[in-house]
Order: sequence, then C-alpha cells, then structure tokens
Amino acid sequence: MVSHSLKVLAIDEHLNVVHQDNVQFDSALPEFRTQGGVHLHPDRLTVTSPVLMWVKALDLLLDKMKRVGFDFSHVQALSGSGQQHGSVYWRRGASRTLQDLDPDQDLFSVLDSPVWMDSSTRTQCLHLQDTVGGALRLAQITGSTAYERFTGNQIAKMRQSRGVEFEDTERISLVSSFAASLFLGGYAAIDYSDGSGMNLLDISTRTWSEICLQATAPHLDLLLGLPRPPTSVLGPVSAYFIHRYGFSESCSVVAFTGDNPASLAGMRLQPGDIAVSLGTSDTVFLWIQQPRPALQGHVFCNPVDWRQYMALLCFKNGSLTRERIRNECAGGSWEVFSAALRETPLGNDGNIGFYFDTMEITPPGVGVHRFDRDDKQVSSFGGQVEVRALVEGQFLSRRLHAERLGYNIVPGTRVLATGGASSNRDILQVLSDVFNAPVFTIDLNNSACLGSAYRAMHGNTTVIQH
Repeated sequence: MVSHSLKVLAIDEHLNVVHQDNVQFDSALPEFRTQGGVHLHPDRLTVTSPVLMWVKALDLLLDKMKRVGFDFSHVQALSGSGQQHGSVYWRRGASRTLQDLDPDQDLFSVLDSPVWMDSSTRTQCLHLQDTVGGALRLAQITGSTAYERFTGNQIAKMRQSRGVEFEDTERISLVSSFAASLFLGGYAAIDYSDGSGMNLLDISTRTWSEICLQATAPHLDLLLGLPRPPTSVLGPVSAYFIHRYGFSESCSVVAFTGDNPASLAGMRLQPGDIAVSLGTSDTVFLWIQQPRPALQGHVFCNPVDWRQYMALLCFKNGSLTRERIRNECAGGSWEVFSAALRETPLGNDGNIGFYFDTMEITPPGVGVHRFDRDDKQVSSFGGQVEVRALVEGQFLSRRLHAERLGYNIVPGTRVLATGGASSNRDILQVLSDVFNAPVFTIDLNNSACLGSAYRAMHGNTTVIQH
C-alpha cells in the first residue's frame, strides 16, 4: 500500500509473477475526496488519509481478483507492505469486531490517519531529542534523528491535540501492521524493520526504547504491543477472507513491513550490496552489518535477516542538477555529456565540486562549491571538467555517507542502479569507479510488492501480496 494506491502481486513457487492489479484511491473511491490518496489540511503541514478508504480499497481489490477468476484457495501465505511512518488508531472494543471487517463498523478512534507526508510535529521532535540527550543520541538509539513524519512524533501530537480520541484508543498500528490486522482478524505485531521508522524502537535491542516511550505518551508500550521479527508467521488468515474469497484455512499471514524495507527485499540485496536510485532525488539502499547511526540517513532493522541492518540515504539534488549541467556544459546533449565523462581522467585531475541547487538533505547545505587540485575554491571549471566534477562529486558523496553509516565494500559487492540516469552507460561507469565494484541495472517498479511476496514464501509455495 502506497499513498495513492493499493497493489496486489502474486508469485508462484518458481518466483514467476502470476497476477497483479491495483486500486487507485482517488478514482475508485471518489467519496473520500482525496488527491493522491491524501487530504492536505489548511495549515499546509498536516497530511492525512481516511483509514476507511484503505479498508474499502482492500475489498474492492480482492473483489476485482475474484471477478477475473483468481483462485484464492491456492494461496499458501501472504504478506505486504505499507507506506512507512503512518499510524492507525483502533478504538476500544475494536478487537472484538475486527474479524467481521465491516467498513461501517466503528473500529477507529481517529478516522484520518497521519501519513508520511505530514510535517506538523516540529515541537514534538524537539521535545523528543531534548529528552533523550540530543539528535545524535536519538539516532544512536532509534537509527534516525527526530523527523516530523516519524510515528512517535505523530503519536505525541495526537495525544496532545486530540486527547479524547487518544483516550478511546486501545491499539496503535503502523499502516503495515494495520493491513496485516485486517487479514488476521486481530491485532498484528509491528515488525522490527518498519518499527525502526518510528523514533521509538531501540534498533540494537529490538525492543521499544523506554526513554522514547516516556517522552511520547504514557503506557505507550501497551498500545503498540510487542514488536516481532519481520519474517514472523503471525497466524492464519481470518474466517472473513476464508468465507468471502475462498482462502484456505491453512493460509498464513507473515508480518507486513514498510515499503522501503520491502523494496530492499524485492531488490534481493545481499550483504555488502548497495542500490542507488538515480531519479529527481537520488536514494541509496544499503545492507549493513555493524551500523553507525549518524545525523544524516536512516538505519533500520533488516527485513530479510532481522539480526542485520539496512540503511537509507536520500539526496535531494539528483537528476535535475545533472540536467542543468548538461544544458550549461554539454549544449543540452546527453551524448556530449557522456563524451565529457569518457574524455576526462578518473579523479578529474583533482578537481571536484559539490552541486546543491536546492537545499540538500544529505548533508544540509546549498550552493555550488568547486575546488581545484590544490584544494582552493574556484568559481568555475571548463565544460568537460565541470561534467566529471559533478558526477564524481555526487557519487563520492553517496559513498562517503554510506560508509559513515557503517557500510563497507567487501569482495563480491554489487552496485544495483535504477532510475532514469541508470540508462546512461558512462554515468554508470563513474559509479562503478567510485565504488570499485560492478554495476547492474534493475527495475524498481514492483520492488515493494515483490519483496513482500519473497518474504511470504518462507517455506511456502504460492503467495499473494497486497
């Protein structure tokens, strides 16, 4: 489940995709009046989604599959992923009526769930960091500094601004564990990996951090339940899905996780691998064994091997910056841009640049900063030198920040590249040179769905992912 749609993907025992479909929230459920699956509130900071929309979308999607003849009785296990950081608030008594899964039932104390696009919790973020001893200390505990979209800060705001609804809450789920709960007919555990995106889980002990819980809400551990490993089998599918859709009574529900952890599983990253998405923003996925959380980036528990870790780094200045330099230094031609990379030496004779056209996330900064071979700042480079300075500088930054989080290049390391720039062989050659590893291109379109299906296989043969 992503912000704008609900997707399904089924694979067989040979990992072949046998069915896929989706429901677009805006068009399929217009009564909720969402744009991109969300409501943007008047303050322009608060962003929510109607939780009943998600429930109805699940029935719509499974009904579509049933109409085209999909045989649910062959499904041996299912899992899924949800947009990270979003939260769902179950009202008191919901556990007794959850099995029936009637959208008209009064299951939720809060009908508009905060989602990852929300940025209204700055006050709560500052309080959390002050309580634990600063931003770095919070990152060392939870894998990330305080972020406004992270669930713990959203929960703190909910308690402070909507106290009556919060008092009527008996369970808080992530979007992923909420979806798993629908299939179980009971409350599903939050998995370690998605739980790492809350500013609440101690990623070293894989238990809730007591100091973070206390800074957020009293008795919060009772509302969250115990976290579980991401490959846990939570139980059989509920009677509702058996009777309505024909699922087998033996169909297992494997813990759902977040969309980013599921994508790592879908890309089949292995220890030492790194995936680089080269888009409008560049995103780096890492499999790491001994993390060193820092002020930039995120460290999560690994969704494939819960005893290890993954990391996520976002760089705002990606393809738009590469396109600007192409226009200014290569006449708008990618062929000329590529030729510049081929005709300039590795290392660019010591010339390097940092190109932050807009405020960068990793690291925080803005402006263009060029340095020559003598480490002196200069105002410009020649055209070909400028091109290589940009591309090498971007990829060196990706490697530097990855290594700061604990990533190490090992024998057998692979770089997996995706996104628009991954079609440019000369850009990929620079990426390979910087990481001293072979580069392979991959397709990320269904990576979260595939990752959830792979995780659900888990000793089963035919699986479905929602």
